[in-house]
Amino acid sequence: MRFRIYKRKVLILTLVVAACGFVLWSSNGRQRKSDALAPPLLDAEPPRGAGHLAAAVSVGIRRVSNESAAPLVPAAPWPEVDNLTLRYRSLVYQLNFDQMLRNVDNDGTWSPGELVLVVQVHNRPEYLRLLLDSLRKAQGINEVLVIFSHDFWSAEINQMIAKVDFCPVLQVFFPFSIQLYPSEFPGTDPRDCPRDLKKNTALKLGCINAEYPDSFGHYREAKFSQTKHHWWWKLHFVWERVKVLQDYTGLILFLEEDHYLAPDFYHVYKKMWKLKQQECPGCDVLSLGTYTARRSFYGIADKVDVKTWKSTEHNMGLALTRDAYQKLIECTDTFCTYDDYNWDWTLQYLTVSCLPKFWKVLVPQAPRIFHAGDCGMHHKKTCRPSTQSAQLESLLNNNKQYMFPETLVISDKFSMAAISPPRKNGGWGDIRDHELCKSYRRLQ
Repeated sequence: MRFRIYKRKVLILTLVVAACGFVLWSSNGRQRKSDALAPPLLDAEPPRGAGHLAAAVSVGIRRVSNESAAPLVPAAPWPEVDNLTLRYRSLVYQLNFDQMLRNVDNDGTWSPGELVLVVQVHNRPEYLRLLLDSLRKAQGINEVLVIFSHDFWSAEINQMIAKVDFCPVLQVFFPFSIQLYPSEFPGTDPRDCPRDLKKNTALKLGCINAEYPDSFGHYREAKFSQTKHHWWWKLHFVWERVKVLQDYTGLILFLEEDHYLAPDFYHVYKKMWKLKQQECPGCDVLSLGTYTARRSFYGIADKVDVKTWKSTEHNMGLALTRDAYQKLIECTDTFCTYDDYNWDWTLQYLTVSCLPKFWKVLVPQAPRIFHAGDCGMHHKKTCRPSTQSAQLESLLNNNKQYMFPETLVISDKFSMAAISPPRKNGGWGDIRDHELCKSYRRLQ
């Protein structure tokens, strides 16, 4: 039997097959992005790039540590990593690369407005829910891009953020969290030295970080180290790796999951930014408030102060320009080696040891941000989110007549007194923490 081949039919058949393949590929791509925040599959293979990146970081950091640790015990085999953890690592890498924006037009023309919020999220959904409630009530929030930076994968938290429909949203994930490295650095390696082990005993034992206790003779605790790592990584990532911010010239306001914002915070922020440009060009940063309790906003709702920035007063709602960020980057070595596990206390040290001058902060006398969290890393109390929410709602309702001031004025009380270096808290003496911290700009 003879077969006659017609070139036109072959060409048409080829085009049909190619078109079907393109449709299938496109539908898979859309499905992958829509399913990105669903629980990971146990049997899924991680992308090649993600696995190599994680391995390179882990091995590179450990090489520094192992070469300097006391070689009194033979090297133990690396802890095995289960498939779920590998899948989490792969998913985090892919999401950070994709950077899928929600609640915006997907025509590639959207750009952020006058303010971007970055919220550092761990695993306290009861407080994150309060923050989201406060954001929903804020006037003008639809103009603000909110970036949630996570160090813990939680289906509950992902579902909460998926329901945010009042503003543009982006989720990113700290790729070196304890959850992603549960049995190795930056998590807790079973071969690490116990916190309270004496150095001479640690050297005899041969645990990995025997040579690197902190200033108080304690060895690292991953749960404390992680917060500082996350903050520094997040700072780099949003300024240098978030694609939609590449040409952004405004401020980025840094929050935490247990903060609570007043309904007029954005209104006040815009007026503060204008006031800074016109009357305080030397102000380095903005803050939305201090921890000072104010029962009444009467007579102070339109007042702002210019002060020396202090970590214990002005770390809530800290707003940085790109210029302020670039100055911080020049102090990377100091930030990454200063023996304090608190990011804000470390910043305080930079202002007196590395930055060109003390930070000058513009801050409202009537705070537009509040600390709702009364439990967590530094507090042993039982969480009482409902109580905190009721108290804050009462405070704001009692002062709503003083909100949304038409103008802001700088108070006559200028307080720019020199400050001493903060008391060191320790918890950041391990050379592995130092090296990982310094690497974030190179590892994105």
